[in-house]
Amino acid sequence: MTVALAPAARIDSPPVLRERGQREVFCGLTGIVWLHRKVQDAFFLVVGSRTCAHLLQSAAGVMVFAEPRFGTAIIEERDLAGLADANEELDKVVHRLLARRPEIKLLFLVGSCPSEVIKLDLSRAAERLNVTHAPNVRILNYSGSGIETTFTQGEDACLAALVPEMREEAADQLLIVGALPDIVEDQFRRLFAELGIKRVDTLPPRRAKDLPGVGPGTRFLLAQPFLGDTARALETRGAVHLPAMFPFGAEGTTAWLHAAATEFGIDEMHFRSVVAPGRERAKRALARHAERLQGKSIFFMPDSQLEVPLARFLAAELGMTIVEVGTPYLHRGHLADDLAALPAGTQISEGQDVDKQLDRVRAARPDLTVCGLGLANPLEREGLSTKWAIELVFSPVHGFEQAGDLAELFARPLVRRDKLMV
Repeated sequence: MTVALAPAARIDSPPVLRERGQREVFCGLTGIVWLHRKVQDAFFLVVGSRTCAHLLQSAAGVMVFAEPRFGTAIIEERDLAGLADANEELDKVVHRLLARRPEIKLLFLVGSCPSEVIKLDLSRAAERLNVTHAPNVRILNYSGSGIETTFTQGEDACLAALVPEMREEAADQLLIVGALPDIVEDQFRRLFAELGIKRVDTLPPRRAKDLPGVGPGTRFLLAQPFLGDTARALETRGAVHLPAMFPFGAEGTTAWLHAAATEFGIDEMHFRSVVAPGRERAKRALARHAERLQGKSIFFMPDSQLEVPLARFLAAELGMTIVEVGTPYLHRGHLADDLAALPAGTQISEGQDVDKQLDRVRAARPDLTVCGLGLANPLEREGLSTKWAIELVFSPVHGFEQAGDLAELFARPLVRRDKLMV
């Protein structure tokens, strides 16, 4: 077995086209859809408009009889016109919510475009409400406003809000940072336990009471590339980031695990023996899709910030040809190893000017375009196969056991296209 180590960053970094124009991307409120499933005793209260409520209801697919762990405190016309005290109205909503849902232990007040526009200070509201409801409920706030955040940045803002609440912890420990499906988190925990890394915690935790500590002994791996603010907040508390490829595919997952193993002094032969079974299963699963994807061209529109590591995975492990990798924001430090592993000369674009990017897509006519929901149907109408970027965030795609599923997400649109061809 050959262990893929994180490559050294090239001096000749890939060229970056920086674009500043019209964007086509969901706002940060969308992160609530997966965060509310992860933290089981938390509730996400969006302070926003009916449009915000419809967005969350549609994105989450919640049925009318369900009682999810999120909701919207709707800002009415009276609030906007100054005819009602928005803070008093918000306090009433929170009191009713907590009286009806006593199982809530952590309440997030989530800012939106409307609350930003009327300058509603949710940080002060959280402080005020904590006086009333502590210690039974901890109330925090963060912004999911489309003015300030895009799509996955909502998770970053949420986790960054949790960091000041983490207790001081001096002991050596590994922290996995980023919301992962429980099954994927359990798989990683088992692998780290087999490697001999004894103390492993996650941010976010599954329950608010299990919020881990942080301190100079904390080493953390980012499971998601869009957690820049969270990483900075952890480093301010003394934690040390372990740079690595992100855990997509056999090679990315091996490199990610190896970064922790090296830091914690795990014997190299022991590391290889532990990861070998999962790595080989991942390679076999990928081989089933390689024939379909080998040589196919792909264009990433900027959406989730997963684009760079996914492009690395598709090029290096499945032989796809990368036309362009668009990403809303490019964090070179966190993405250094994935950037270094991209094919030489790969075009990377940061930000978005949607009309210009659509022109490049139409000129290149790639086999597959990864984009948001709003662009997929028009491109399909023009005969271009697309993959919804949002599906790559909602689906379990990290780690060895999900490598084949991740490849299938890209193969599926091409299979559908072939079946529809007359």
